[in-house]
Amino acid sequence: MNLYLCGHSFRYETENLCRAFFPNESVAVFEGDCRDKPGEISVCTKISGGDLFVSVGTDGRTVEKRRSAPAGGDQELLLAALIFSVLSEFTNYEPPWGILTGVRPSKLMNTLISSSSPEDAKRYFIESLLVSREKTELTADVALREKEIISSSRPDSYSLYISIPFCPSRCSYCSFVSHSIAGRNAQKLVSPYVEMLVGELRENARIAAEMGLRLESVYFGGGTPTALSAEQLDAVCGAVEENFNLSTCREYTVEAGRPDTITAEKLKVLKSRNVTRISINPQTMNAEVLKSVGRKHSPKDTLDAFFLARGEGFEDINMDLIAGLYGDTADSFSDSLDSLVSLKPESVTVHTLALKRSSSLVAIENAFVPDGSSVAKMLEFAQRKLPANGYHPYYMYRQSRSVGNFENVGWCLDGRECAYNIFMMEECHTVLAAGAGGVTKLRHPVSGRIERIFNFKYPYEYISRFSELIERKKRINSFYES
Repeated sequence: MNLYLCGHSFRYETENLCRAFFPNESVAVFEGDCRDKPGEISVCTKISGGDLFVSVGTDGRTVEKRRSAPAGGDQELLLAALIFSVLSEFTNYEPPWGILTGVRPSKLMNTLISSSSPEDAKRYFIESLLVSREKTELTADVALREKEIISSSRPDSYSLYISIPFCPSRCSYCSFVSHSIAGRNAQKLVSPYVEMLVGELRENARIAAEMGLRLESVYFGGGTPTALSAEQLDAVCGAVEENFNLSTCREYTVEAGRPDTITAEKLKVLKSRNVTRISINPQTMNAEVLKSVGRKHSPKDTLDAFFLARGEGFEDINMDLIAGLYGDTADSFSDSLDSLVSLKPESVTVHTLALKRSSSLVAIENAFVPDGSSVAKMLEFAQRKLPANGYHPYYMYRQSRSVGNFENVGWCLDGRECAYNIFMMEECHTVLAAGAGGVTKLRHPVSGRIERIFNFKYPYEYISRFSELIERKKRINSFYES
């Protein structure tokens, strides 16, 4: 697909809007007048004075529209609405999120509500951003439920994120920087990685204490943290316990993740180290779908891991499903969700498959997914099934290239919201990260300014350049002292 920008510089919005209709197309962006290329989709966007023009065409089929922008009008918003209208007619598909391309719709909703009212905020979503009524109500529900946890964050609050970038095997849909722990090279990296990670945790704890920060939540992600041995897990959890002041920590989560990595010994380690919440992520309860995406566990492994965790005393368990996995159908997704709900975990997170370039998944056949797709049916079923069983939506986010331009939603029973998820997604306070691929996100307690510090992505780089990584952390002190 070729996108042409003429007379304006609204690249981010226009490019992402094109991806909402064509999530599997690579978008080449050019400045200047449109030039049709045979066999390729061309989207032309032009602003001249107060006139807006958009066209889309390929191989003789063209849809084009014009409109005038009123004096003082938001040209970017108006151009996006015109692009949406043209692409909707061209594809016969209206993405449910309209022209809203950001990853944090509930954060925007909260901002609008705080400056007006819930009804005015919802009206803006529907009338100006062209978001469907269903998605608008979902966003408003999430935003209102987040408020109590958001308001509990203090200017001196922070959370801790710990990255374990290893997995027992790589799933075909995965785009994260994670390494199969079964590989010989990865195995050689694990021990030195854990050693360096413990060192980084000590440094983070020292800085947090020096800056007078208050720890609210801890979150182990990955990767699959339980791909580590029980001894290695204990070393990392021990570093947290020994170096951080956990007296104010309201929540301590470990993404146990893959059921085939969860053992009684590892669960005992987590329990002894005061972990309060774990996640067991089957992604689907269909054996054939698991096989097709490279997951090595079975549905029975998921059940065994869940009951094992309950037996070890874990009273706050999240479980993940992915809508849109290859080989899955609306019926088999419904069966998977039925299975999870019957277990009554404290929370269920429903993700939409994102078609990332760095995954090994083969591209889908169609460039866009129509509204009647099986993924839409999966999410519609989840939005009926989960509330009917006492779950409510408490956080959400969106990703680029998600199938059908849909969203990821966390659902939980009353009082079981994951505080870290809300703090992180709504950017309430600083998140100090440790480990390869981790991103420290600093939020200034007075101005609210956001600044990021990136760790090295790959474990080998993290290990070999560890001294550079520690040097970067001086920016944390400078940030808080500014």
